[in-house]
Amino acid sequence: MASGGSSGSKRRSSACWRTTKRLPGPRAASGRDDPMENPFGDMERHNKVPRGFLVLVVGLIAWGVYYIAAYTPEISGWSQYKVFARDAEADRAKSAAGAKRMDENPYEKDEKSIVEGKLLYAEKCAGCHGADLEGGDGPTLVGHLKFGEVDRLKFESIAGGRPGGMPGFESELGRDRIWKVLAYVDSVREYGKKP
Repeated sequence: MASGGSSGSKRRSSACWRTTKRLPGPRAASGRDDPMENPFGDMERHNKVPRGFLVLVVGLIAWGVYYIAAYTPEISGWSQYKVFARDAEADRAKSAAGAKRMDENPYEKDEKSIVEGKLLYAEKCAGCHGADLEGGDGPTLVGHLKFGEVDRLKFESIAGGRPGGMPGFESELGRDRIWKVLAYVDSVREYGKKP
């Protein structure tokens, strides 16, 4: 027989049953026999809330208080709009630096780079645009260019390609070698040649 039980029967070994005690309920004390007087029985009022659950609830409340204090602009001064504005300004500065770097050909007057550009043109471009830039499968590079005369636009055409058959060469050649090809093409072209 297990000690501490009031029913006189053998106690169960389950952990749940060990933490509860059967005490005489109000029905037994008052002598009433109404089952609706205590519908859940005497066992329910003696079960304690598990400590882990209490720790979880207290932790969630503490986290909520911290979150409200940390992310309410009136309290902390933090605002997602300030973060967004700072990120947008950094992106604008980065793209402006990249655009400035790409606007003009840095190898335009460098003879060594023009010779290297001629070799690259013969290897990669002459098959479609012709050895003398007069065209073939691809359009002519002498005269007016379809996608613009500005160095930046010509660079974009070679780097990213164009619809209708022009592949992009940035991953294959890289930025510097594309600029060298453009330096060669501009040195040979009649229209749009800079003095």
